Amino acid sequence: MFNLLHTAFYNNTVGAYLCVLVSILLGIILKRFISKYFATVLFKLAARTGRKLNKLAFIGLLLPPLENFLFLFISFVALDKLNYPKELNFNIYKVSFFDVADSASSTALVVTFTWLCLRVIDFAAMILEESAAKTSDHSESQLVIFFKDFFKMILVIVGFLLILKFGFHKDIGNLVTGLSLVGAALALATKESLENLIASFIIFFDKPFTVGETVKVNSLTGVVEKIGLRSTRIRTEEKTYISVPNKQMVDSIIDNLSLRTQRRVVTNLEISLSATVAKLKELSPAIVEILKRDEIISSSVYLKDTGTNAHKVEVMYYTDINQTLAAFNAMHEVINLSIIELLEEMDLPLAAKNSNVFVLEK
Repeated sequence: MFNLLHTAFYNNTVGAYLCVLVSILLGIILKRFISKYFATVLFKLAARTGRKLNKLAFIGLLLPPLENFLFLFISFVALDKLNYPKELNFNIYKVSFFDVADSASSTALVVTFTWLCLRVIDFAAMILEESAAKTSDHSESQLVIFFKDFFKMILVIVGFLLILKFGFHKDIGNLVTGLSLVGAALALATKESLENLIASFIIFFDKPFTVGETVKVNSLTGVVEKIGLRSTRIRTEEKTYISVPNKQMVDSIIDNLSLRTQRRVVTNLEISLSATVAKLKELSPAIVEILKRDEIISSSVYLKDTGTNAHKVEVMYYTDINQTLAAFNAMHEVINLSIIELLEEMDLPLAAKNSNVFVLEK
């Protein structure tokens, strides 16, 4: 048995093959237990921050990438102990098989490690979102989502550079220098995208609007559902989903309807020129009496203008912004009907649009 273990086979002893095989099998069997142990240690370190963390959610996020990383690491370390025959070192498109295998293994490790880091960012963002959800300021929650996407993008770029460094043995220093020149050219080519990215930071820190608020921009009215790196997503009154570039959201005049303290209603009445001065004097106080309701905070009724077509009376009043839309529409309808009834009682006809009919004789 001892002689069998020392028997050479393809530049390696049988014992060496068994050690590698046992190491890989142990990696398959123990990867979950070892991963849970490391995840638990990381959870305890994270719990020292004083925040209430969900252990199952934390382990559930970290366990898959951690298992894959440990399995690949153990397997590659074990396989590296073997002496491979020169016959396997054939060329693949002028690249040796050993170089391809080395690049593939390094790339796999970097990818799984980057995946693990991305999961850590997801969990950190989940904790911050739970804390932000307890506050009344929705901007904090959107800020967490924004920076989560931003840091994940940075991490992916770093992972790509690490693949070039360890997988393809490229000099990152020279590459970064070259990329800086290329980046300057790309910055000019992608000027609008960079402007939108900068505008997104302005939106988050200046806070002209936040997620969940109703805004009006360039004749579009809707609820802000997401503020991204490039654009802001708005659900319009027609329930369509539009994306507005962040630069446009910054440069345009934004009407944040959610920050209104009151809701204003303006109705213009065009009274016929046949109305007497006495009736016009009685009309304004009568409409003011109609507007004396609990829902109305203040009101104003006056003869705004007169001309060749009609006497124009403006009816303006303010209501509580906390009033529901259904209640507001019902109140608005009642007031309009009451004004119409008042005009009928006072025998004040509305000005009709004149229509001239010309008959041509042939």
